[in-house]
Amino acid sequence: MKLLITGGAGLLGKALTQRLLMEQHEVWVLSRTPERVALEAGLHAAGWDGKTASGWGALVNEMDVLINLAGESIGAGRWSDARKARILSSRKQAGEAIVAAVEQASHKPAVVVQASGVGAYGPSGDRRLEETAPYGKDFLSGVSAAWEASTRPVEAKGVRRVVIRTGLVMTRQGGWLAPTLLPYRLFAGGALGSGQQWWPWIHIQDYVGAVLHLIRQENAAGVYNVVGPNPNRMEEFGKVLANVINRPYWLPTPAFALKLLLGEMSTLILDGQRAVPARLLESGYAYYYPDLHPALEDLFR
Repeated sequence: MKLLITGGAGLLGKALTQRLLMEQHEVWVLSRTPERVALEAGLHAAGWDGKTASGWGALVNEMDVLINLAGESIGAGRWSDARKARILSSRKQAGEAIVAAVEQASHKPAVVVQASGVGAYGPSGDRRLEETAPYGKDFLSGVSAAWEASTRPVEAKGVRRVVIRTGLVMTRQGGWLAPTLLPYRLFAGGALGSGQQWWPWIHIQDYVGAVLHLIRQENAAGVYNVVGPNPNRMEEFGKVLANVINRPYWLPTPAFALKLLLGEMSTLILDGQRAVPARLLESGYAYYYPDLHPALEDLFR
């Protein structure tokens, strides 16, 4: 296959790219700084402005698959009004650029994979969330809805579209797990807030495996929760993590302290979604790491 990935220089994009190259596929990565992409056999880089199809749109004529991961990180700093505007606009503009490129192409890709997150459901307590659950009403829900909608017009062009609502992807290379791990390394790990919030985690190997599975399933379309089949509460997650890395679980961080430190962004830690991969399981995907303890052992032992 020939695949083009927006946001391919990020953590998840790199993981997908490495697996695709191992399987002898050709990958094009769109980047604002293509000269910084470390090229290797089968990997190509093209420049873009993150907003339009200018300069790269013609590549779509050669592609079998487009994967849209582009968007400013939601976890890189407090959510000021200006930053919230950038988070939203970066996603909408990237999706609109994908649509413009597909519309201009004489040869359409077979499938567009659109990134999103389980934050689409909003803070949901203990409610079990399958893909049919409605959008929430907070900032992240609105961002997710707009991100998902940004590439919907490709369906009218006969292109299959898969929306992947991703949970907390666990990888050795960084992401959200690195700052979560640090207090435990310093013998100061414990509950964050109540500890009862759900953390819908997924091992990086299963994230990559699920995305490729949905690309290959010709009948796969619409929304899929790309999370592990057995989500854990934060407290359970912390205790298993402490056990795996041989550290204590004892020092709680109260919710008010996290809200003072992080502001509105504290919802990423204090609120959760009990999202389950109902449609992914129905499609026949078999997990490498369905349970938390073996997943963390693979990463840290």
